Amino acid sequence: MSTIALATLKSLNTVAAPTLLIFFNTVSLSYQNQTIFIMKNFLFLITFLFISVIRLNAQDNAVRQKHYNLDKNELALDGYDAISYFTAKKPVEGNTKWSYKYKGVNYRFSSKANKNEFAKNPAKYEPAYGGWCTYAMAKDGEKVSVDPLTYKISDGKLLLFYKTAFKNTLSIWNKDKKPEVERLKKGDQYWKEIIE
Repeated sequence: MSTIALATLKSLNTVAAPTLLIFFNTVSLSYQNQTIFIMKNFLFLITFLFISVIRLNAQDNAVRQKHYNLDKNELALDGYDAISYFTAKKPVEGNTKWSYKYKGVNYRFSSKANKNEFAKNPAKYEPAYGGWCTYAMAKDGEKVSVDPLTYKISDGKLLLFYKTAFKNTLSIWNKDKKPEVERLKKGDQYWKEIIE
């Protein structure tokens, strides 16, 4: 209650003054209670949102770890440097000294500069389809292992392929008459179904 209102009530010195004083104190308490109530609800909401974000992030990490082509240490690309696919003539093996974990998936890099570049925009450098064979994903929605040295950069995406002495799916992919963009759209649809 303001000091002017309190001084005015004290100067009234009548029967109404105590009644008005009680009224203003009640209003003041009611306002304080509302403020406390609002603050408690606001804190609850902030806490709830924080916990929800943490849980969603943990779920996202678990989905990636389950469906990405990783080794037992959750290492992607068999340890090859993701940046080197885009910048070198051929992929370069990463070093444990320059490791980076992104959403539950571990990556290794051949230099600190490459690690820092990846950290700026991991989604740009991660392999398509969680590192599984692009050909198999686009054809049947299958998760097939890859040879990390058999790859292609297409429209800024790292595409990996299965290769053995008898079969090279990159060669098959490149010979296919269907437009690549259509095959990639089909692969994207299959991959979306897998990770959702």
